[in-house]
Amino acid sequence: MKTLLKLLALVFFVSQSAWAGIEMEQLPPKVELKDNLGGRLDGTPWSSSELKGKVHVIFYVDPDEKDLNNDASEALKAAKLPRDKFQSFAIINMAATWLPNFAISSALKDKQKQYPTTIYVRDYKKVLVNKWEIADDNSDVLAFDKKGRLFFKKNGKLNEKEIQALLKAVRHRVDN
Repeated sequence: MKTLLKLLALVFFVSQSAWAGIEMEQLPPKVELKDNLGGRLDGTPWSSSELKGKVHVIFYVDPDEKDLNNDASEALKAAKLPRDKFQSFAIINMAATWLPNFAISSALKDKQKQYPTTIYVRDYKKVLVNKWEIADDNSDVLAFDKKGRLFFKKNGKLNEKEIQALLKAVRHRVDN
């Protein structure tokens, strides 16, 4: 019986570490959104390998929660961070809603006008939820340094203190 319990514990540990997802100060598992998996609004692919060379903030959003972190988006926009050192992405979890894709795509074009420096990406199959183990049916905020390592992660709405912490951490990494 002890052997069986040890074996089960080992299997559990190995399976948990194999699905570690995205961890602080680490590079995320590589993902690519293209073809039937998703991609940018213009149809071109998006890859997590793009998360290098600049400081990046990703808003991974369920369309039903699209306005949840608008305060954080507005704060980043107001910070007027240099475009050669900072980039934001809004990756839309298209599988998290009952809304039809054409309606979401239309709304994204309007959002693009509101936030013209943000790159909008569609995730049709919850690729980031599965590969990075981020929250589904929510609004997640992730920030990456110039080497592509995660330094900030929040599932759900950021409060004012968290927004200020994000801005401070982003500015520090942009300036260094």
